[in-house]
This record gives sequence, structure tokens and C-alpha cells, in this order.
Amino acid sequence: MGNSSYINRHKDGKTDYAVVVDHATVRFNMASERIDNLKEYFVKLVKRELMFKEFLALKDVSLKVRKGEAWGIVGTNGSGKSTLLKLICGILKPYQGTVTVHGAIAPLIELGAGFDGELTARENIYLNGAVLGYDEKYMGRHFDEIVGFAELQDFLDMPIKNYSSGMAARLGFAIATVVEPDILICDEVLAVGDYAFQQKCERKMKQMRERGATLLYVSHSIESVKEVCGHALWLDRGIARMCGAADEVCDAYIKSLKG
Repeated sequence: MGNSSYINRHKDGKTDYAVVVDHATVRFNMASERIDNLKEYFVKLVKRELMFKEFLALKDVSLKVRKGEAWGIVGTNGSGKSTLLKLICGILKPYQGTVTVHGAIAPLIELGAGFDGELTARENIYLNGAVLGYDEKYMGRHFDEIVGFAELQDFLDMPIKNYSSGMAARLGFAIATVVEPDILICDEVLAVGDYAFQQKCERKMKQMRERGATLLYVSHSIESVKEVCGHALWLDRGIARMCGAADEVCDAYIKSLKG
């Protein structure tokens, strides 16, 4: 069994830190044998014959982020970047260690994850807002702001299933950033959409940063990490390889890729 694992969340607090990850380990159980159908899976599950192998997505990772700082998280696919962000958001819980968060979070991890493809964009604005914890009155007050940022005025009554991925991403970003969070968490959101949309997102993030928001930013674009962030964490197969100034960490990461 793992150590006592929990996530402490505070809307505010007298502390210099927005996020403290303390020796966090995230464990997944993976099936160690191939099962070809659902019936066989449940039979083995009931008979306790289902075998799993342990996979540690994060291994004893620690990170302290001061309020107002911008941190980039770099690493190859499968290194644990998204797992760390989901841990901080509370989507995942640590197997060992703790996570303490001070402030409200706006997670830009899976834009439009709460959309219903059969509903129109107009309907989905309220639906996605509810998923993110905003009531109907709040979404009504900010409706025009959301539509204007997403530039979808002419497509409000079209089902989301007919949207391109870029259009859906614009709408998802506009909804997720309609509040002024203490902590902004971005996971490759700028990889979706055209150049103009990416620039618009960067300007929005810059505005939020100027208002004092803390930023945790995952991107495969090292130049973007250097541009946006002052600090960086390099993850490699779930292990924190290096932590410090963004330029130094990014340069060391790129050097490792070149062998």
C-alpha cells in the first residue's frame, strides 16, 4: 500500500506558493495479459485471475511554484507531463506524496471535453460552462464575450459535430478563460488551430499573467516555453531530470535529444 495520499485545495491562503507537489508518485495498473473480449475480462475479474502489472507514470516528483510564476514542463511523449498537470488539477490522485494548491484553477487540458456533438454551439456554451462549474446566469453575462473571442458569431446554431477541430478549440478556450483564475494550466492548447488563433491565445495568457495569474505550461515547442516561461521542469519517463531556469532546462533537454 502507498503512503497517505491527498490533495489540499485552498481558494486563498497566506503563502508565497500557488502549487506545491511533494514527492508525488502516480501509479497505474496495466493488464499484463491479452484478453480478447469483454466476457473473458469479467470472468477473470470475478475469479480474481486478472493479472496486472504496475506502471509508475510519475516517480517521486517534487515541484514548488510561487504565485505569479510561469513554469514550462518539457519532455518526450509518455514522460508524465500531462499526468502531472492532471494531478495538480485534481483529476488524478497521488499514490504517494501530496499536492497542495492555493487558488482557483482554469485547466486548459482537453478543450471542449464537455461538448455534446449533437447540440449547437449556443447550447454547448451553457453545457460546457456547467461542466466547469459556472451557473447559467454567469454564462449569460459572458455569452457575447465568449462568442466574440471564439469568432463564431455566424455558427452559433450549428451542431458542434460539424465544427472543425480548430473551431471547437477556439470555443473551448474562450469558455475556459472567461474567468480570471489564480492558476492557469495549459496542455498543448496552442497546438490546435491556426496561427492567428495561437497568437490570440498567447495574448490572452499574457493578459492573465499580467494580472498575477500563475502559469503551468506544457508544449513541445521549446521556443514557446522559453518565450512564455521563466522556469521549467524536465520530466523523463516519470522522473524529474532537471528543474530551474527555463533557458537552462530547455537547452539541456534539447541536448539530450541530440544524443
